[in-house]
Amino acid sequence: MNALQLPMNGACLCGSVQVRVTEQPLLTLACHCKDCQKISASAYSLAAMFPADGFSVTGDLVTGGLRTEQREHNFCAKCLNLIFTRIKGANTRVNLRVSVLDDLTWFAPFVELMTEEKLSWATVPAAHSFARYPKTIEELEALMVDYSKR
Repeated sequence: MNALQLPMNGACLCGSVQVRVTEQPLLTLACHCKDCQKISASAYSLAAMFPADGFSVTGDLVTGGLRTEQREHNFCAKCLNLIFTRIKGANTRVNLRVSVLDDLTWFAPFVELMTEEKLSWATVPAAHSFARYPKTIEELEALMVDYSKR
């Protein structure tokens, strides 16, 4: 695995939406929930949580997927590639779908979520595993501290 080099750039499948990341990730994730399985057409989705101040996006976006009061999924308006998700109450963070980045050689999931819904054959090399989610903001913050030390 290579070291992460900043800034990082990327784009959706058609190139209409461009992303740029200028800060280190707070955490890297694999989510096994049924929603992520469907939205990614895979066994799990991969994301990196970045500080919102270190993330920028240009291009036309639409909000879609399973919209709840808790999640807002943002897609390219043209090719409908999932780009990022914002979580209500977590305005300082963005969950970027790492597949849109040009370089993923640095990426490995540090945490896996929603393992109670994972497919029996799906495995990831995560250091931490949760049946659902971290239960408190303190637990999430401890994971971010642990991730920053790796």
